[in-house]
Amino acid sequence: MLSIQNISFNYDNQTLFENANLELGAGEFAFLIGKSGSGKTSLLQMIYMNLLPQSGTVTVGNFNSRTIKKSELPLLRRKIGIVFQDFKLLTDRNVFENLSFVLEVTATPKKDIKKKVNDALNEVGLSHKRLNNPEKLSGGEKQRVAIARAILNDPLIILADEPTGNLDPETSGEILDLLQKINKRGTAILFATHNYEMVRKGNTRIFKIEDKKILKGFLKQKDQ
Repeated sequence: MLSIQNISFNYDNQTLFENANLELGAGEFAFLIGKSGSGKTSLLQMIYMNLLPQSGTVTVGNFNSRTIKKSELPLLRRKIGIVFQDFKLLTDRNVFENLSFVLEVTATPKKDIKKKVNDALNEVGLSHKRLNNPEKLSGGEKQRVAIARAILNDPLIILADEPTGNLDPETSGEILDLLQKINKRGTAILFATHNYEMVRKGNTRIFKIEDKKILKGFLKQKDQ
């Protein structure tokens, strides 16, 4: 479903990746870890093809970084849900409007928008907050709205870029639980984080960016 093969990528005269590889199967959950500046966010951007590797190939479903056309990027990104650390919600719209806007710009029929938005908000437990402005929500609620936005188009994969970085430990655990629940219904998730304690509790495979490579395995005590 997601295949990264022998990619190399330089940014600001710094080599972030050199012949790096990663494979994520359909419906799989995995963590992505690495030191600050190691390239976690850049790797996620290469998956949704906001950045392209200088060599090697990124493949998501039927989309390939070597052959994708600019006109195909919106189609690719409908297959990918993205959750950011800083939520990226529109403060001039309420929760319902934040989500409906995503569907409007992808030409979803109006008759389908209300149902899709309500279903997504029910999934994250926030249907009662649909008319609230994001500024009136807690950090955990904002991230739940962001997750609802990410699942609107039934994506193949959700890319979560430090989704708990601004949250307290209890709320962070709730967000992890929610993403694992979504994963169990078949959506693959790649969860980038600095929170190694959370990774240990996750009991799942990890990818670690180290020395310009992507290592795979499970977190050990020495990896703190």
